[in-house]
Amino acid sequence: MECNRDEASRALAIAVEKLGAQDWASAKRFAAKADQLFPNLEGLAQVVAVANVQSRAHGKAEGETNWYEILEVEASADGVAIKKQYRKMALVLHPDKNKFPGAEASFK
Repeated sequence: MECNRDEASRALAIAVEKLGAQDWASAKRFAAKADQLFPNLEGLAQVVAVANVQSRAHGKAEGETNWYEILEVEASADGVAIKKQYRKMALVLHPDKNKFPGAEASFK
């Protein structure tokens, strides 16, 4: 189990490095690997959140941003569900709580 934790820590470190290089797809891939190896690793959820938001925001087609996809809600969601999900994501992505590269841009 300790071996998995060490490997997960390495994968998380690589994911953070990829976030700093703005390579969102690779950051997601390494964060997913860390999650698979050791799901309760400290800071993993924050890295995953930043990578997901940034990859969705930069994966837009023809300059249009799909805010529903970024917030991870259905397009048919009502205002209450959208507001609830926004607040939930804001807590995870707030720069005071998330010190990883790209967190501040994800929050904005």
